[in-house]
Amino acid sequence: MNAVWKKTLEILEKSINPTHVRVWISPLKVEMDATCMTLTAANGFVASWIKNHYAQTISQVLRQAAGRDYDLRIISEVCPQAQEKCTAPRRLERQYLPLALPVPMHLASKTVSSKANWRFSFQDFVVGPSNELAFSAARSICRHQLVTDQCYICSAPGLGKTHLLQAIGQEFSTSGNGNGSLRVAYLSAEEFACRMIIALKRREMETFKAGFRDAVDVLLLEDIHFLQGKEKTQEELLATVKVLRAAGKKVIFSSSFLPKELPKLDSQLASQFCDGFMAVINRPDFETRVRILEAKAKSYQIQIPRDVTELFANSIQTDVRLLESCLQNLVMKARLLNQQISHTMAMEILQNYSSSLHKPDLAKITRFICRSFNLSDEKLRAKSRKKENVLARNAIFYLARKHTDLSLNKIGEAFNRKHSTVLKGITQVEREIARKSPVGRQLDRLAQTMEAHS
Repeated sequence: MNAVWKKTLEILEKSINPTHVRVWISPLKVEMDATCMTLTAANGFVASWIKNHYAQTISQVLRQAAGRDYDLRIISEVCPQAQEKCTAPRRLERQYLPLALPVPMHLASKTVSSKANWRFSFQDFVVGPSNELAFSAARSICRHQLVTDQCYICSAPGLGKTHLLQAIGQEFSTSGNGNGSLRVAYLSAEEFACRMIIALKRREMETFKAGFRDAVDVLLLEDIHFLQGKEKTQEELLATVKVLRAAGKKVIFSSSFLPKELPKLDSQLASQFCDGFMAVINRPDFETRVRILEAKAKSYQIQIPRDVTELFANSIQTDVRLLESCLQNLVMKARLLNQQISHTMAMEILQNYSSSLHKPDLAKITRFICRSFNLSDEKLRAKSRKKENVLARNAIFYLARKHTDLSLNKIGEAFNRKHSTVLKGITQVEREIARKSPVGRQLDRLAQTMEAHS
């Protein structure tokens, strides 16, 4: 360690809370020249926080430790070239173009070629028994080691499908095929359908087809279960996939369901999905959940007490996204209040935000939804098609799929409904939540409330 920096840390531990020094300042990477000390944080959030809370103190102590003035720069490893313009990491998600706006049809999908445009990579994916197969398949298709050029990744919501698809996209768009970066199209099945509708209305289907079949080397298509019942869109996708694969191009799908669980999927398209490699991501075990939390804490440059990590890992068992979000809230609360992370603080977060210590079952989910919609159990199970009743049933189907191991058939049997009805209900809830419609926001709040108090 640089002698000046070592002395600076020693003085800082006497000047401010030693825990804050160990958590925030000690992990920084240090570079010095004749006039300047550069401190590099793991990400833009940490860099911004240190600038706002510790920069002046560090500068003063540095002068004391060195016996002379030094310029102090605080940057991050994330997008360092743009540090002066952006102090927080960039977060780009799938972009859904409004149907009312003109869309250049030669850009038939969101094509990403810059590493900075991808939120997730293979490096930050935590591998465990539940996802090892899917991870290996994703890496292998990028390295051209998979015997097929198609992959289908399936899991319940929040377990890593999007992470792996974005990691594949990043790998292909940056490493290329030896002749430069590959053209990567990343979008949802719903967006694919919307773009096709636009093309049909404008009589530009040939341009639409060329945009996907001729201008794309890697197609990443999320949530393909949204195509159920859309016969023309399924027909077009099937033709597109056949053209891409015939040309040796890569196609990767994701869904919350296996093809056999999608009754309104064209049999030829279902067969096409099954033609490649299929990988299922299951719920992570306890040790994997602990390692996910530890990796996330490391990205925040903060140390989480082991008892807190184990508390979260025991409490949130079904949703990695929720697990990470809960940790983020804990870290933010500690930083905003300038307090150390403790078991008590973690319990407060769990009570107000996240899952409970017990996994909800179908009966508990049903009771909660009945109370929320002010419906009796009899009305919920009746054949009524009233909008409120249907919405309540769909919410139960969605939560049961997410939080229990029940099959669609078992969920349907509990409400005298067919497998296809349950699937349709789940898909409708996912669509509304993804769109962030008023109904979607209501359902999302219901889900979070149940997870916090079940």
